[in-house]
Amino acid sequence: MKRIILVLFASVLTQSTNLNAQTQGQCADLATHPLPAPGLEITLAEWRENYTPPPRPFGPPVTQTFPPHCHLEGVLDRRTGHEGKPYAIAFALNLPDNWNGRFLFQGGGGLNGSVLPPLGLEVAGDTPALTRGFAVASTDSGHQGQGPFDVSFIADQEALLNFHQFANARVTVIAKQILAEYYGRAAEHSYFVGCSTGGREGMLMSQRYPFYYDGIVAGAPAMRTGFSNLALKWVSVSLNQAASKDPAGNPLPDSAFSDAEKQLIIGKFLQACDANDGIADGLVYDTHGCGFDPADLICQAEKDDSCLRAEQAQALKQAFAGPKDTRGIPVYTGFLFDTGIAAKGFIPGLLAGGTSPVDSAGRTALAQDVDAEALAAADPLASYGNSTWTNLNSYSGSGGKLMFYHGVSDAWFSALDTIDYYERMSAVNGGMDKVRNWSRAFLVPGMGHCAGGQSLDQFDMLTAIVDWVEKG
Repeated sequence: MKRIILVLFASVLTQSTNLNAQTQGQCADLATHPLPAPGLEITLAEWRENYTPPPRPFGPPVTQTFPPHCHLEGVLDRRTGHEGKPYAIAFALNLPDNWNGRFLFQGGGGLNGSVLPPLGLEVAGDTPALTRGFAVASTDSGHQGQGPFDVSFIADQEALLNFHQFANARVTVIAKQILAEYYGRAAEHSYFVGCSTGGREGMLMSQRYPFYYDGIVAGAPAMRTGFSNLALKWVSVSLNQAASKDPAGNPLPDSAFSDAEKQLIIGKFLQACDANDGIADGLVYDTHGCGFDPADLICQAEKDDSCLRAEQAQALKQAFAGPKDTRGIPVYTGFLFDTGIAAKGFIPGLLAGGTSPVDSAGRTALAQDVDAEALAAADPLASYGNSTWTNLNSYSGSGGKLMFYHGVSDAWFSALDTIDYYERMSAVNGGMDKVRNWSRAFLVPGMGHCAGGQSLDQFDMLTAIVDWVEKG
């Protein structure tokens, strides 16, 4: 019996070694094998085992190793663009040896401009999509940038169109063709997962390419950045009304509230709202039922750390209420009070201080022309990339599932804006009861923009979307 077991083990080991060598050869062949894709160049095809990715530009480091996979890098539509600058849609695709028959597109972030390793880390809990056996793709969306907020590509018409819409669609088609060639069969199911810009991209897929993906997870979507940037300036201008001033009368940034006053605000918020969901645990789930009012913090006697001056309370209330035009009509949703509004991080909380990547203009401003800024944000060219279409009957009719998540403490894109979209989309598609059969929205108390904050920010929605699509 022992001899038979050893022979069988040796046979299996030999088969595994031969299969591994064969797979590595197939990976290398992709660099030269012709594919039915005009404008496609494969620039790298290499076999990787025990791969540990390099440090990420933001987010916690990834220290785990990844199972054997074929790593491809390529470009689409290489060209010379505006002012002689080179452009192309760069992408990467990881094809795991333990493929589970699924394809996942990893959404981008910021203004993209670089190809991040396609690992499928977003809302995958402790097990990234690549480790699970997904084939994973990522792209720079059609331009190379010096950092995630390099706006220079906007001068090139095609690069801007690719960023807004076309690059992800092109890479989706090409990646599916490549993996079908590699594995000898098409993907059984396709998923898109992203946050921020990646959330906007996921929404665009459901709105403009309704048959490309079976399941989409859209986190904290940057669905209309012109208006959200306007709202961030509104917050700064509002808080500056209560800030200390220099001798020339200019507000000193981040001086509206002391650290003690910030903790007072959060403490009183929790006191008013924490137990409304049935348990006092530092997490406020009943956001709409919360009756917190900054006016309740106004000092009734001498000012101390247990109360706010009237102008502080008014500035706080105005800031979180959201921008209004000269007619008093809201142009963007307000922001929710939450436990993470004073948290530090890459995107600091609304009361945290520090420079936001997009709100440098408002940090020392005392006034704002909301009407003019709203008009500019609504310009068709400026809003082309917005993901605000609500008629999704082709996506839902084909069996697609769409899940949203948003941190309540998000200081860049308000969770209320995502709620507003979800409610308007539901009304257009037959009402909430019908829409809940194919779309759900989740708020994460304490979490900032895509991650960070004062509570949970690591969770698994990838399993949830797969189970919903494939198991009902």
